[in-house]
Amino acid sequence: MAPTFGTERRGAPVLTSLKIAREKIYDLSPIETPDIVVVLDHLLLHEADVTKGLKPGGLIILNTPMGIDAHHFEGMKLAVADITSLSVEAGLPSGMVNSGIIGSFARASGLLEFDFLLKAIEEEFSAKRPKENARAALLAYERTVLGG
Repeated sequence: MAPTFGTERRGAPVLTSLKIAREKIYDLSPIETPDIVVVLDHLLLHEADVTKGLKPGGLIILNTPMGIDAHHFEGMKLAVADITSLSVEAGLPSGMVNSGIIGSFARASGLLEFDFLLKAIEEEFSAKRPKENARAALLAYERTVLGG
């Protein structure tokens, strides 16, 4: 992972690159032309061009309370879920979207085996609401809507 921070203020958009591969990754530089973009808050669509550099036919995974038809990204695939609400439904505090967005990512990308993912989440969060975090991922996985 390689985070990039914009202006130094609370609530400012943050860009983080994550490279996933079966073999060792030696290049740790930020990704300039991603295959997938994950947007943790739909309000960022008004502040930043989340599609900048996204490869044609790329995938956008969006946390939004609005349906898939409310968003149009020409030439891109889109997956949406209301991760914020689903996380609360799972028993997590409002604003805790990390586990839920991983579930949505798993559904939309097909890159993660879901049973393995649930086990990994429960292990990672063993001291911090493991069942709730796993449930947030499960709800997001089940309710992510795919389009485009």
